[in-house]
Amino acid sequence: MQFQLTKEFLDQLNNAVANNSDKEVLMLIKDMHAVDVAEILDEQNLENARAFFSFLPKEFAADVLIELDEERREKFLDALTSREIAENFIDNMDSDDAADLIGELSEEKRGEVISHIEDLEQASDILKLLDYPEDTAGGLMANELASVNWNWDINTCVKELKKQAEELEKIYTVYVVDDSNVLKGRISLRRLLLTPGTKKVKDICEEDILSVTPDIDDEHVAMLMEKYDLVSIPVVDELKRLIGRITIDDVVDVIKEEAEKDYQMASGISENIESSDKFWVISRARLPWLLVGLLGGIVGSKIIGIYEGEIQLHPQMAFFIPLIAAMGGNVGVQSSALIVQGLANKSMGLTGIWSKLGKEMMVGILNGLVCSILIFGYTFFFQESINLAVTVSTALLSVIFFAGIFGTLIPLLLHKYKIDPALATGPFITTTNDIFGIFIYFFIGYLMYS
Repeated sequence: MQFQLTKEFLDQLNNAVANNSDKEVLMLIKDMHAVDVAEILDEQNLENARAFFSFLPKEFAADVLIELDEERREKFLDALTSREIAENFIDNMDSDDAADLIGELSEEKRGEVISHIEDLEQASDILKLLDYPEDTAGGLMANELASVNWNWDINTCVKELKKQAEELEKIYTVYVVDDSNVLKGRISLRRLLLTPGTKKVKDICEEDILSVTPDIDDEHVAMLMEKYDLVSIPVVDELKRLIGRITIDDVVDVIKEEAEKDYQMASGISENIESSDKFWVISRARLPWLLVGLLGGIVGSKIIGIYEGEIQLHPQMAFFIPLIAAMGGNVGVQSSALIVQGLANKSMGLTGIWSKLGKEMMVGILNGLVCSILIFGYTFFFQESINLAVTVSTALLSVIFFAGIFGTLIPLLLHKYKIDPALATGPFITTTNDIFGIFIYFFIGYLMYS
């Protein structure tokens, strides 16, 4: 059953913590998921949160800490000593989570925490992971995994896996390696259980296995796991030696972060920011595209100024400037959004680009005809001007057609030059089409009235 946090529950829990009643605290959160407990802690002040953590079993407390809101977790860690972080949390985490957590600390505190880790092998693994950039496969991977030697028989394999399972929270895949730890394949637990104990692992393992190197971009890892429907993927070094694995929960976080980043970029925000960031950080991220919009507005006003004479002679033309600009921007955003989506999920091949452009032209003509017929009827009957009706409807048809083409081509060009095409779904495409639409409108008006 999904947990719903209520004020009554929160008051009851706070009273139990205040009364130092560990039995009542544990009873209240019995069978709760770490995410739900993290939700509770997000509603607590720092003092209450620290007191509450003291009642939790260490392994569960480590899981809860990982699920906390990033800003909340940062404040909580700042209130703890380096020894408390190491002994109460790091020692009970997988290497990837531990590396992520330590990576959030200041450089000075990071070194102190690592010095307090009792397990030297774990400390060494964390240090290796910290060397990898955060947005790479190495930054995502964990060292903990289940592996067997392909020269073992099944009986030996099962015995060794039982030992490894004591150190692993979950076993996603059993990897098969040779004597040099070179990845040879994988084997399912089902097949292990159904195979006679004297048979060799190499005789039943699946050798055709996908792997990645630690320097590969995390977005590419996410794409591979989504494409091949994987719950985990092994990480190997340049000699194909197994060094870690990436699991689906880590990849889901990457997909979520990329979606948030693209949404912000499409909204005209140039940096990855949170609503809790300082006002000058938020301003710095939003101002560049506001300036682009301002520049576009200036250019648009200049175009209108060029045709000032036509407006003075036919002032009713000014009524439709917002319509033309808005329709061009909307069509451009629609077209570019589909292209950006195709580029993101790798569903567009070389042939797909040209077919998409051709299809967008047909869509532009159809949508343009429908909208231009409607605006022609409205203008003719309410403005009682055939010249104005022809001007507005022809301009609208042209703007919708060309905006669709621009919305298709611009993200493709940005992608070609290694610029995030998500830019094309925001103020960039809107401003460009606004300017172009106004120019087309007044140029057609000039031809009609001259």
